[in-house]
Parts: sequence; structure tokens; C-alpha cells
Amino acid sequence: MATETPPPATPKTGLPATEEFAEVQRSADFTELRRAHRSFAFPLTVAFIAWYLLYVLLSNYAENFMGTRVLGNLNVALVLGLAQFLTTFLIAWWYARHAAAVLDPKARAIKSRMEGAESLMEGAKPLTEAAE
Repeated sequence: MATETPPPATPKTGLPATEEFAEVQRSADFTELRRAHRSFAFPLTVAFIAWYLLYVLLSNYAENFMGTRVLGNLNVALVLGLAQFLTTFLIAWWYARHAAAVLDPKARAIKSRMEGAESLMEGAKPLTEAAE
């Protein structure tokens, strides 16, 4: 026996509308958040890529320099290669501190403002009910 049952109702997602996201993206707060992120991330990215390319170029074209022994069997190439790993971890640690101190509070403010606007919209009566 086959029964015709309607598909389950899709629950309301509670996400703001596309227009609300676009409005927030144009806001001064979001612009400041993006500027704070870019002013930190872009220079560090460029500096790290330059540092990495310097290491690669020295490895290819300055073999005598890179082969210079520093301590025992440690040479300049090994020290600079290990410094690449150290630099990577330092940048990650520095970014985490920057994000926690600067980016996260700004992002939380934007998020709470959007969620506050959403809760106001949910509490508002539809126009048809308000007219009655």
C-alpha cells in the first residue's frame, strides 16, 4: 500500500539574507577587519617567500657558501634549512596572537551585529499580521 506523503518541511536555516551579507561586506567595520588582516598577512607572506627563494637561490648558485661548515658537520645550508622551519612556526604563532588580539574581536562584533539584526527580524510580525 503506497501512501502519498508530502516531503518533510525544510527547517528555516536562520542565516541572514544575501543582501544582509552584502551590506555587512560594504560596512566600515568589515573594511577595517579586512584591512587589519591584509596589513598583517600580505607583508609576512611576501617576506617569507623572499626568504625561501633566497634559500633556494643560495642552494643553487652559492654552493661554496652553503657548504661552509659552521659547527662540526653542520653547514650553512643545514642551518638555513632548519631556520626555514623555525620561521614557519614563528609566523604561525605570531599570526595566532595577532588574530586573537586584533581580528577576532572585530569579527565577533560583526557577527553579533548580524545575529542581533537576525533576531530582530525573527521577532518582527509579518506585514499581514501587523495590519490586523
